[in-house]
Amino acid sequence: MSNLAGSSQPTRPAIAWIGLGIMGSPMSENLIKAGYSVTGFTLEQDKLDRLAAAGGTAAASIADAVKDADVIITMVPASPQVEAIAYGEAGILANARQGALLIDMSSITPQTSVDLAKNAKEKGVRVLDAPVSGGEAGAIEAVLSIMVGGDKADFDEAKGIFDALGKTIVLCGPHGSGQTVKAANQLIVAVNIQACAEAVVFLEKSGVDLAAALDVLNGGLAGSTVLTRKKDNFLNRNFAPGFRIDLHHKDMGIVTDAARNVGAALPVGAVVAQLVASLRAQGDGGLDHSALLRAVERLSGAQL
Repeated sequence: MSNLAGSSQPTRPAIAWIGLGIMGSPMSENLIKAGYSVTGFTLEQDKLDRLAAAGGTAAASIADAVKDADVIITMVPASPQVEAIAYGEAGILANARQGALLIDMSSITPQTSVDLAKNAKEKGVRVLDAPVSGGEAGAIEAVLSIMVGGDKADFDEAKGIFDALGKTIVLCGPHGSGQTVKAANQLIVAVNIQACAEAVVFLEKSGVDLAAALDVLNGGLAGSTVLTRKKDNFLNRNFAPGFRIDLHHKDMGIVTDAARNVGAALPVGAVVAQLVASLRAQGDGGLDHSALLRAVERLSGAQL
């Protein structure tokens, strides 16, 4: 088997990448830039063309992409999509070779990751759950936080790959642990965006210079990566999706359900989950999660 230790080694693993969306495309391209051979599959032809233009290889199917891969990386929207690409005759587990390492970087339920690892082991495939935080910008800049669940030996093998994708890379525990930490991440991010959105509306209605106010707030204890990343979205009302409300709605469902299962109360998180759901119901699901500002504006009397 090829050595997975990373850029310092003379040989690198052949990588199959399944799912070339907002996150998957720049992430796979960063692996190509780092010198990895990447064969990709996704449902949209233009995304396959983009991969090929970046120096990767477009596959005709999942089976075609994974059959010769040392490492298979998946980045799809939710648990149903992970299950759809992993299982069945045309799926990853039926077509991956013995000993391959499957790294699922999607954000899904912890239980889905646990089940995937168990089913993959029966096929001789090792699994890491490795969801990420940092959004589209973090993916492009290769500064993602990567929270990993699985065996330490597999994590150590994959470290070189993770280093090409992110900056903060941590093994959080056994299978499913990465997803649990990602759920907590999404809770914190959603509540933070909501607080920022409420502050923006309050500041504007008070007649304050919003740009100046956000600058000084971000320099103090109220500052955050969320405010740094989303400040321009708030100022310009630019809600082009870096991370869609639809996906954050899915993630808030994951964290509220998982918290209920372990007996953890999420009083503020539950309220923000409902605000995300209401924004989606109003037709804003395709916008960036910074569009929580639109929900606060509506509640404050704006006609949007």
